[in-house]
This record gives sequence, structure tokens and C-alpha cells, in this order.
Amino acid sequence: MPEERLQKLLAHAGIASRRKAEQMIVDGQVMVNGTIVTELGTKADISRDHIKVNGRYLRAVEKPVYIVLNKPDGTVTTVSDPERRPTVMDLVRGVKSRIYPVGRLDYHTEGLLLLTNDGEFANRITSAAYHVEKTYLAKVNGPLTTEQEERFRAGLPIGGHRTAPAGLKLVKRAANPWYEVRLIEGRQNQIRIMFKSLGRLVEKLKRTRIAFLDIGPLRPGKFRPLTETEVRRFRKLLKIPEE
Repeated sequence: MPEERLQKLLAHAGIASRRKAEQMIVDGQVMVNGTIVTELGTKADISRDHIKVNGRYLRAVEKPVYIVLNKPDGTVTTVSDPERRPTVMDLVRGVKSRIYPVGRLDYHTEGLLLLTNDGEFANRITSAAYHVEKTYLAKVNGPLTTEQEERFRAGLPIGGHRTAPAGLKLVKRAANPWYEVRLIEGRQNQIRIMFKSLGRLVEKLKRTRIAFLDIGPLRPGKFRPLTETEVRRFRKLLKIPEE
């Protein structure tokens, strides 16, 4: 394998973003062949050199793999589950590379989920700093008032912290209406908690879109690889340098 800059190797391995990896190098947290390296221009070959980060060996990363899955209800977004519930990994068993979920969808939340072995890609998708918008459809047990809708859009206090401004649009008027919700953050159970704080319960929740990527005709439980064009668009959106 060709030599690459250390910060790039760390980022691809999911250790940290490139910027944070650079700081780790400067701080003396990285060793190459037994020598602490603090110079940012240093290159190494992960297949030949012994690279340690805070005392732990850095392993080579396989060719980047990017998968989009339509997560069904009743599955856990983890690599393994101590309660032995079905996980999203059970649905992608045909993928030979060691991939993992990008972020999470709650047990009863359905829809678009990305999986990858690209640590930098995963870090940036889930970081609120990159403002990657996620779109959901939520069926609620009653409509919100105009005032409640404005409060939802402005952000609500959850766990002592106010949520970021959110998009909210009524897409189906009914006794149990459907709302489209757009977020740039993803705290655990966030949408359910936001509606609950306004006196409403979410009966059904589905993520339909991440940035430009729509769930499309992909059926629940099925997956496909991202196309090269989709990967390039994500890399441009996330400001990841081209290889």
C-alpha cells in the first residue's frame, strides 16, 4: 500500500476527524515504529509500519463501503444486542466488509439508515457541526396548535439543553395527523420527546431522507450500496477531500 499522511490514516480508521487527528499528532499521541511523531507532514504505510495511537495499534481499514438500509420496526441499531433482539446487522449479512451503523434509529423507528466502515464519513454525518439535515415523517395522536408548532420549530428544552431549530410541516391533516420533521441533530428519541413535551405522542416514525438521499423504493429490511455519484455528493457536502 502507498504511504499516506498520518492524520488521514487516523481519520479513515474512525479514530477522529482529520483536524482532531492533527492535534493528536502534535500532542504526541501517535507513534510510528516505536517513535513519537509530532510533524504533521509525516507519512506512513499502515500495511508495513507499526502505528500506535495512545498505546493501541492502528489496524488497516478495508476499501470504503457505503450501504443504505431501510430499517424496519422492531430492530436495534447496534452491532450486537445483549438482549438478543434483532439488529440491523442481521439484515446486511451478505456484506463481507466489517461495517457499522452511522448514528442510530430507535427500536420502533423505521427508515433510512447508512452503514459504513469509513470512520471520517460516519463522524461527519452524525456531527451537528456539518448541518446534515435528516427528514422524518411522524404520525401523532393529535394536531399541534399554531403556537405549539412555532415552539417546536424554535427548539425545545430537553434534558437541560435546547434543541436546535427544526423544520416542521403538516403533511396530512387528520385526527391523527402526519408531520414532516427536519433536524440537523439526532439526540436519542428526540422527535418523540419533543412531541411529548407538547402533549402529543408519536404513533409511527420513519426517516425518509438524509441530506439529498431519499429512501426511494427501497423496501423495509432491504439495502443497497450507495452509487459512486452519491458517495461523491456526500464527500463534497461533508467537505472530505477527494482521494
